[in-house]
Amino acid sequence: MLNKFNSFMEKWMPFVTPVCLMVGVLFPDIARHGVPYVTYVFAFMTFIGALKSRFRDIANVFKRPLPLILMFLVLHILIPVTAYGVGLLFFPENINYITGIVLEFSVPVAVISLMWVSIYNGNNPLSLSLVILDTILSPFLIPATLKILVGSNIKMDTAGMMKELVFMIALPAVIAMCLNEFSHGKVMETWPKKLAPFSKMCLIFVVTSNSSKVSPYIKHLNGERLAVTAIILVLSASGYAIGWLIAIVTKQNKESTVSMIYGSGMRNISAGAVIAGAYFPAECLFPVMIGTLFQQILAAFYGSLVRRVQMSQCKKEDI
Repeated sequence: MLNKFNSFMEKWMPFVTPVCLMVGVLFPDIARHGVPYVTYVFAFMTFIGALKSRFRDIANVFKRPLPLILMFLVLHILIPVTAYGVGLLFFPENINYITGIVLEFSVPVAVISLMWVSIYNGNNPLSLSLVILDTILSPFLIPATLKILVGSNIKMDTAGMMKELVFMIALPAVIAMCLNEFSHGKVMETWPKKLAPFSKMCLIFVVTSNSSKVSPYIKHLNGERLAVTAIILVLSASGYAIGWLIAIVTKQNKESTVSMIYGSGMRNISAGAVIAGAYFPAECLFPVMIGTLFQQILAAFYGSLVRRVQMSQCKKEDI
């Protein structure tokens, strides 16, 4: 039953998170009961996601670190700075929207990107290393990005934010990797498959619970909020495209190109939602949560593009 559920979830992932978002929006009085437990559930989800990781995977990727460095630059400099500029251009009077847009594009790469990289035959060690490093560094990168770009305009509990990020992202990831090292890889061979269905359940819980907080904003959409939605869509789509473009310019192979597309485009939106809900006004949560409508659909769209391009290249090679 659990395996069937996991397979079903992976097949329909582009639609699962938007449905969870709408359930939380339509039934906020029920969904908000899960909010106090979101941090703990998310920590467990991070632990499960990191069970396929080992410290040696990072060491191997550092032998050819250029793709990894380029993805970090896209994830934590290019896109966040662009997001801040766009937010400032369109919403100069609303610092909450600016903060939410910047937070949406400051969170680490999504663990679920590993699933898409596997589906489209990407460079798994490269993607794995990006997820591990970005996850471990996120307690420092997220507060630093927010402080530099919007820190003077909004009150932030930086120390509290860092503690929460360490607890729900960095610590579970390190524990999972240590288990793999101490068990000589036995844990990563058995646990991920058994726990994968529970990871999907955690995702449903986190997205549904957090979306209860944005219910008033989505139920009462206005021109400004529709503009925020459009901006998040364009910036989200741009991340994938930029990763692809950089891979072409730097002449990466097919596998690394796939990893760079998803590594530059997919964000751990659930982490951003937890942080926004805990440390910022509710209005900041809207730009973060609205991204759940697009992320999986964009991942599927770019995956189909990758497959078409690869098939076209194979035909040319045959000729």
